[in-house]
Amino acid sequence: MGDIPERFKHLDFMRMDRRTFLKAVGALGASVFLQNYRSEIVKALEFAENRIVWIQGGECTGCSESLLNGGEPDIVQAMQRLNLKITYHELLMEQQGVFVDGILVNTSELNSELYFEEVIEEGGYILVAEGAIANGPDGSGRYCVLGGKTYKEIFRKAAENAAFIVAVGQCAAFSGVNAADSDIRDLLDFRGVAFTLEDETKGILRELGIDKPVINIAGCPPHADWMLLTLAAVVLGKIKIPEDLPGVLDKWKRPKIFFPPDHTIHENCPRRGYYDRGEFDTTVSGEKCLWKLGCKAPYTHADCAIRRWNGYHSLCPQSGSPCISCVSAGFPDSSRPFFQEIEDVGIVGTNLDSIAKVAVGGALLAAGAHAIKRFSEKDAGKEGGEGKEDENGEEGNEKIGKETEESGENEGRNEKTETAPEGKKEG
Repeated sequence: MGDIPERFKHLDFMRMDRRTFLKAVGALGASVFLQNYRSEIVKALEFAENRIVWIQGGECTGCSESLLNGGEPDIVQAMQRLNLKITYHELLMEQQGVFVDGILVNTSELNSELYFEEVIEEGGYILVAEGAIANGPDGSGRYCVLGGKTYKEIFRKAAENAAFIVAVGQCAAFSGVNAADSDIRDLLDFRGVAFTLEDETKGILRELGIDKPVINIAGCPPHADWMLLTLAAVVLGKIKIPEDLPGVLDKWKRPKIFFPPDHTIHENCPRRGYYDRGEFDTTVSGEKCLWKLGCKAPYTHADCAIRRWNGYHSLCPQSGSPCISCVSAGFPDSSRPFFQEIEDVGIVGTNLDSIAKVAVGGALLAAGAHAIKRFSEKDAGKEGGEGKEDENGEEGNEKIGKETEESGENEGRNEKTETAPEGKKEG
């Protein structure tokens, strides 16, 4: 069964309850899951075809590129095995605009705009939205026009007939860099699907008066696994929409299996040992902890350090770049300045430099401060009853789920809720 761990070889994924399935698949990754359980997936999807309409607004195409560059598995293989059909994705389509070789065409085989109208008229598809939606000026949406139509209108038509919406990337989920603080932000008025930055009242769905289930796959860009495995869980019936979403998603509508509320990137960072010893880089290209260079990993909730990027080999801090918390709802404003230590935040609201002046040894201080932080959070979790998940599994699956969480690279993860440093909102 390839590289599949021994503990997973005899599990029946198709009969697992939702909670256990998400934990196991999240630990395996898209490559191992799709390669080793192909026959089971094919059987489960024998009579089903799930159509995807993928539209793009104010974005850089980085989310589509991330999906295409996933590599393991190849995007075409993944779509075939999950019986997913990308019905519309203008970046990947052969159809072009109104004219082809100087000749006006009026058929959907050649004209992408006509094809789009035919596709959305059928309805019942999964709408994948990439990029923010311009609402300005004055609610007209004219600051983002595609083929003579505002993207706001294109999104409205697609959203109305969709079964549900997956907002991929930071721009679609929260408007991202489009809503960054600037002199023209209010004029352009770019919106996310369900949020604009951290404001749920300014999502474009609310502006349009459309009520549809939404799953946010955050990140700039998001990991290919986050997109593929979310779609896999839905089409295989492991996430029932909309009834399962409150238990599956966090308050920002992100899948908790990939954006876990109970731990941060910092917990499994390959530079974590330097942090515990109080050894920090103050210039780039070093090998120590990047906290003083502005690293946001201690309050960023994502599984980057476990899943890793570029063929599951690396992540930002491992490559020498501080985490900029690109999965946080308030990004980029909540992460600025990117490469400067947030001195007034520190650990549990303290300033490491200030404490170090009266402590005996910076290394002991950093390790001790981190230990105090962990103990204080555990106590707070017990008092508040945090960290308790919904129980939907059948008898026996709880044990499998627990083993999945504690096995392999997941060892060492904090079992209680990891809170953001005081004065900073969680990612």
